[in-house]
Amino acid sequence: MLMLAAIAVASKRRQTRAGSADGPWPYDARQVISRPELILHRHLVTALPGHIVLAQVQVSRVLGVRKGFDFHAWNNRINRLSYDFVVCTPDGNVLAAIELDDKSHDAPDRIEADQRKDRATAAAGIPLIRWHVKAIPDPAKIQAQFAGLRPRRVSHDG
Repeated sequence: MLMLAAIAVASKRRQTRAGSADGPWPYDARQVISRPELILHRHLVTALPGHIVLAQVQVSRVLGVRKGFDFHAWNNRINRLSYDFVVCTPDGNVLAAIELDDKSHDAPDRIEADQRKDRATAAAGIPLIRWHVKAIPDPAKIQAQFAGLRPRRVSHDG
């Protein structure tokens, strides 16, 4: 009898940690944008009126795998990567992606992920702008950087 009780308690603990669908779920709200990102977002919106400024966008929502290539193999290279910001024209075409880098980008795994992100974004013909968190540009500098950019037309392939 004692053995059955111990098994039941252990099973209940595993269910709680693993996420039982019946009981309460262990989620809390998280802050989705850091303080420096919030400052940059405000500068982007001020500098680029009429544009759409999206935050924390999955790379796979911006880049698609061209027809004729192994979707899963190529999509896995960008899976779980995100841009800090994506700036679009009013009709939804991508103008540029933006990364706000801090010291975490010096870690070997982040360097490798950033290289994959840079290469994939360049392959799609989308400018990827990197600014350091200690040098967030003001709206005038942002306007100057975006002055010559032209939107990348959206592909409707797969």
